[in-house]
Amino acid sequence: MELSEFLLQTQMDVRAEIGDRLANSDGASPYNESVFSEIVMQHMAEIGMTFPDYRVCHYTAKLSNANLRLSGYAVSEEGDQIDLFVCIYAGSDNLVPIPDSDTKTAAEQCLRFLANCINGKLVATMEKSHESYDLALTIRECYDKLDQIRIYVLTDRQAKAKNFKSREVNGKTIKLEVMDIERLHRHWSEGKPRDELVVNFNEVSGGPLPCVYVPGEMTDYDYALTVIPGEALRFVYEKYGARLLEANVRSFLSATGKVNKGIRDTLRNDPERFMAYNNGIVVVADEAYLGKTLDGNTGIQWLKGMQIVNGGQTTASIYFSKKRSPEIDLSRVRVPAKIIVLHSPDSATEEALISDISRYANSQNSVKQSDLSANKPFHVDIEKLSLSTYCPDGIGRWFYERASGSYNTMLGREGTTAARLRDLKAAIPSSRKITKTDLAKYLNTWDCKPHLVSLGSQKNFERFMETLSGEQEQSLAQPIDVPTYKKMIAKGIVFKKTQAIVRPMFPAFQGNVVIYLVALLSFRLGDRIDLDRIWNNQDISSELRLLLQTWAKEVNDVLYQSAGGKMISEWAKKQECWDSVRNAKYSQPQKNIPEIR
Repeated sequence: MELSEFLLQTQMDVRAEIGDRLANSDGASPYNESVFSEIVMQHMAEIGMTFPDYRVCHYTAKLSNANLRLSGYAVSEEGDQIDLFVCIYAGSDNLVPIPDSDTKTAAEQCLRFLANCINGKLVATMEKSHESYDLALTIRECYDKLDQIRIYVLTDRQAKAKNFKSREVNGKTIKLEVMDIERLHRHWSEGKPRDELVVNFNEVSGGPLPCVYVPGEMTDYDYALTVIPGEALRFVYEKYGARLLEANVRSFLSATGKVNKGIRDTLRNDPERFMAYNNGIVVVADEAYLGKTLDGNTGIQWLKGMQIVNGGQTTASIYFSKKRSPEIDLSRVRVPAKIIVLHSPDSATEEALISDISRYANSQNSVKQSDLSANKPFHVDIEKLSLSTYCPDGIGRWFYERASGSYNTMLGREGTTAARLRDLKAAIPSSRKITKTDLAKYLNTWDCKPHLVSLGSQKNFERFMETLSGEQEQSLAQPIDVPTYKKMIAKGIVFKKTQAIVRPMFPAFQGNVVIYLVALLSFRLGDRIDLDRIWNNQDISSELRLLLQTWAKEVNDVLYQSAGGKMISEWAKKQECWDSVRNAKYSQPQKNIPEIR
């Protein structure tokens, strides 16, 4: 799919989502830029460029005659890394350039938001009910503990500069990136962009890297084996950051993870054994310039277009470990590296090769539990049913994205013409796409576990899979049948419709209200709700909507009252929160709700 077609498809997705939200709520029209931000942030989370538990929020303010802006944020599960997003949305169906001055201004406005969170001015002036209040409080209280802060400018226009010079704020480096429509398209099409990164090893390691170099006489790449000094790898990551890892399918998690903690401990206690313990990294590059080492052997003098496609965890762990523990001696650390120098004349073929190298190099240890579980019989059965079970109209289907990115792959593979793509998106719109973590969220919510769902998509998925691997897995040993599948989708429909109802009702914590509201519905009426009717209508009745609207206000009140001053998003993770919500008093349902038997 060409860039212009991708832009048009993206704008259609934004408009369809806005139309769907307007059709399912009586509230005000959603911000176009917020919907676009959500689409982009979801994609970035899926490919590992940001964290799974992202939040979209619209915040603008003026403090001391300075403009502040924020469109969304994502926080790592450990709370030691934060991504901030600011959006510039045009809504045009044609490719339109955006001056670097505009994207830079947006980044500066987001930087001011960050600075005023740190100094406490925003917490002092912002209403506690605002959806950004939690973030402002977290930044003020935990800024010293943060290891990584990135600001992304999101735009549907075409930017020249994809990043700006990093800034220092209160002793921490803030990386500034631009995710424009061009860069988004490259990621979407699986060919990850390689910025013009030139790494001169004469400068960063004092001389060429000794290597075994194998020219690709009968292939479209050369091959080299080498060893990179730990300090050189740290320096390169510090200079280029996330851009060095754009071809990597994963992002750095945290030094508290088991693998990364082991890397940190080796760096601290046995640095000279790092090469023996670590599998090393895999690098692709556009060009390599060979020179001579001090002993006269072949060495790699510099690499152009360098990208780490496997070993992002190793690279980032070295950087963060040294940053946290300056006493670590990286001069004694060596990192094994496999380097692939590409020279295919066909850029499309070259990008496909990079994608394959990244995929296969990372196949041994995927990061997300949801990815590790993709081949479980449960998910395979759901995928098969989604491919063969049609909606009551006999045309539409729901799409179960068992493998990350398979929805877009399907559109790219089968949408060979504009008309075919249009028909595909009409039959299987993105609003009918369900990921593995989505399904876990819907089912655990319906099973009255809102406190687990509130932990975040990955942690909730882990709990869901633990349930499947226990008693529930035995009951699911037989393939899931069509009626069971339809009931699962019906629970998803209830969740998504509730989401559309709640979104415009409250300024903050809509996600927590949705989860607890659906869990309450299931707890009080679940055994009487006709899920088959919901599947047949692919919707819920106006009477059920009215009940959900009434209960939503009451659930929101209970959440605030029971929190006792705690942050709602944190309180919602507790069993005690669920106990408070389910035991509270609520309005009686009307007797004319069609879904209730």
